[in-house]
Amino acid sequence: MKLIETTITNTELLDMSKKMFDGLVKAVVDIEKEIMVVDAELHADQEDYLLQQGSKQENLWGINIYPEEIDSKNWLEFDSMINLRPSQNNRSRGIENEAIRAKVASIVEKLVIK
Repeated sequence: MKLIETTITNTELLDMSKKMFDGLVKAVVDIEKEIMVVDAELHADQEDYLLQQGSKQENLWGINIYPEEIDSKNWLEFDSMINLRPSQNNRSRGIENEAIRAKVASIVEKLVIK
Protein backbone atom coordinates (compact mmCIF):
# COMPACT_ATOMS: atom_id res chain seq x y z
CA MET A 1 0.00 0.00 0.00
CA LYS A 2 1.30 3.42 -0.91
CA LEU A 3 0.04 6.85 0.15
CA ILE A 4 0.16 9.43 -2.66
CA GLU A 5 0.27 13.00 -1.36
CA THR A 6 2.16 14.60 -4.24
CA THR A 7 2.50 12.52 -7.41
CA ILE A 8 3.02 9.03 -8.78
CA THR A 9 4.03 8.10 -12.30
CA ASN A 10 1.91 5.99 -14.57
CA THR A 11 4.94 3.71 -14.95
CA GLU A 12 4.77 2.97 -11.21
CA LEU A 13 1.07 2.20 -11.55
CA LEU A 14 1.80 -0.12 -14.49
CA ASP A 15 4.24 -2.06 -12.31
CA MET A 16 1.63 -2.31 -9.54
CA SER A 17 -1.05 -3.46 -11.99
CA LYS A 18 0.99 -6.54 -12.90
CA LYS A 19 0.21 -7.98 -9.46
CA MET A 20 -3.55 -7.57 -9.87
CA PHE A 21 -6.16 -9.31 -11.97
CA ASP A 22 -7.20 -7.52 -15.17
CA GLY A 23 -4.39 -4.92 -15.10
CA LEU A 24 -5.95 -2.61 -12.56
CA VAL A 25 -4.72 -0.76 -9.50
CA LYS A 26 -7.19 -0.25 -6.67
CA ALA A 27 -7.22 3.19 -5.07
CA VAL A 28 -9.12 5.14 -2.45
CA VAL A 29 -9.26 8.91 -2.86
CA ASP A 30 -9.81 11.40 -0.04
CA ILE A 31 -11.65 14.27 -1.74
CA GLU A 32 -11.06 16.64 1.19
CA LYS A 33 -7.30 16.11 1.61
CA GLU A 34 -6.82 15.48 -2.14
CA ILE A 35 -4.68 12.40 -1.56
CA MET A 36 -5.04 8.73 -2.41
CA VAL A 37 -3.81 5.31 -1.41
CA VAL A 38 -2.94 2.78 -4.11
CA ASP A 39 -1.70 -0.79 -4.41
CA ALA A 40 -3.75 -3.02 -2.12
CA GLU A 41 -5.94 -6.05 -2.72
CA LEU A 42 -9.00 -4.46 -1.10
CA HIS A 43 -10.42 -0.96 -1.15
CA ALA A 44 -11.51 -1.60 2.46
CA ASP A 45 -7.85 -1.92 3.54
CA GLN A 46 -7.02 1.37 1.87
CA GLU A 47 -10.07 3.02 3.42
CA ASP A 48 -9.03 1.75 6.87
CA TYR A 49 -5.51 3.09 6.39
CA LEU A 50 -6.81 6.57 5.51
CA LEU A 51 -9.24 6.53 8.43
CA GLN A 52 -6.30 5.79 10.73
CA GLN A 53 -4.54 8.82 9.19
CA GLY A 54 -7.46 11.06 10.18
CA SER A 55 -9.55 11.03 7.01
CA LYS A 56 -13.32 11.14 7.32
CA GLN A 57 -15.24 8.23 5.84
CA GLU A 58 -17.67 10.46 3.93
CA ASN A 59 -14.71 11.84 1.95
CA LEU A 60 -13.30 8.46 0.88
CA TRP A 61 -14.22 6.96 -2.50
CA GLY A 62 -12.97 3.76 -4.07
CA ILE A 63 -11.90 3.51 -7.70
CA ASN A 64 -9.92 1.29 -10.04
CA ILE A 65 -7.17 2.73 -12.22
CA TYR A 66 -6.22 1.06 -15.50
CA PRO A 67 -2.73 2.43 -16.26
CA GLU A 68 -2.61 0.84 -19.72
CA GLU A 69 -5.68 2.91 -20.64
CA ILE A 70 -4.35 6.26 -19.38
CA ASP A 71 -4.97 7.98 -22.71
CA SER A 72 -8.61 6.89 -22.90
CA LYS A 73 -11.68 7.84 -20.89
CA ASN A 74 -11.76 4.26 -19.57
CA TRP A 75 -8.66 4.58 -17.39
CA LEU A 76 -10.76 5.29 -14.27
CA GLU A 77 -13.52 3.01 -13.03
CA PHE A 78 -15.70 4.31 -10.20
CA ASP A 79 -16.54 0.94 -8.68
CA SER A 80 -16.02 -0.21 -5.10
CA MET A 81 -17.98 -1.78 -2.29
CA ILE A 82 -16.91 1.08 0.00
CA ASN A 83 -18.95 3.45 -2.18
CA LEU A 84 -22.23 1.87 -1.00
CA ARG A 85 -23.52 4.67 1.22
CA PRO A 86 -27.26 5.03 1.49
CA SER A 87 -26.71 7.74 4.13
CA GLN A 88 -25.02 9.84 1.42
CA ASN A 89 -27.59 8.89 -1.23
CA ASN A 90 -25.09 6.62 -2.96
CA ARG A 91 -26.93 3.33 -3.38
CA SER A 92 -24.51 1.53 -5.70
CA ARG A 93 -20.85 0.58 -5.92
CA GLY A 94 -20.35 3.44 -8.37
CA ILE A 95 -20.10 7.12 -7.51
CA GLU A 96 -23.55 8.41 -8.41
CA ASN A 97 -23.01 12.10 -7.63
CA GLU A 98 -21.50 13.70 -10.74
CA ALA A 99 -19.74 16.44 -8.75
CA ILE A 100 -18.03 13.90 -6.47
CA ARG A 101 -17.10 11.72 -9.45
CA ALA A 102 -15.59 14.77 -11.21
CA LYS A 103 -13.66 15.76 -8.09
CA VAL A 104 -12.26 12.23 -7.70
CA ALA A 105 -11.19 12.23 -11.38
CA SER A 106 -9.61 15.68 -11.03
CA ILE A 107 -7.59 14.62 -7.98
CA VAL A 108 -6.36 11.44 -9.67
CA GLU A 109 -5.41 13.35 -12.82
CA LYS A 110 -3.42 15.79 -10.67
CA LEU A 111 -1.62 13.03 -8.77
CA VAL A 112 -0.77 10.71 -11.69
CA ILE A 113 2.02 11.83 -14.02
CA LYS A 114 1.48 10.54 -17.53
